[in-house]
Amino acid sequence: MRLTTKGRFAVTAMVDLAMRQARGPVTLAGISERQHISLSYLEQLFGKLRRAGIVSSVRGPGGGYNLAKPAAALSVADIIVAVDEPLDATQCGGKENCLGENRRCMTHDLWARLNEKIFEYLASVTLADLVAHQHGKPVEVLQSWRAADAPVKSVIAVAA
Repeated sequence: MRLTTKGRFAVTAMVDLAMRQARGPVTLAGISERQHISLSYLEQLFGKLRRAGIVSSVRGPGGGYNLAKPAAALSVADIIVAVDEPLDATQCGGKENCLGENRRCMTHDLWARLNEKIFEYLASVTLADLVAHQHGKPVEVLQSWRAADAPVKSVIAVAA
């Protein structure tokens, strides 16, 4: 399973926005320049984020985007789901028809459980956590994950 650029760019752009919004609305052109993400791609992503109620837009001179909720109330999972990023390690998209009509593969439950764990972790990391991490502050949810990173990599390598 891979997180595509859609999810990565959305999270990156949201961290940038959260770090700068105290000075007023943040422009997509500014995020584009700082993060090296196409402006047209950001416009598509922020349209979805706005419709999901994650950001709000301010029109006119000095306009841009602000968070619609506090950074501590927005999880990485919220952002990824808002931009329609699939978080699914199953071969069948969760439909339980991996081997054709109503036939599940032998490892379906393994991949479905992995989906739950990934979503659970992403839901536990807030935008505020990521901003704090960028400011060099220790963030427990990120550091505890790093400590357990080596065994996870081994399991993923074997599963691939």
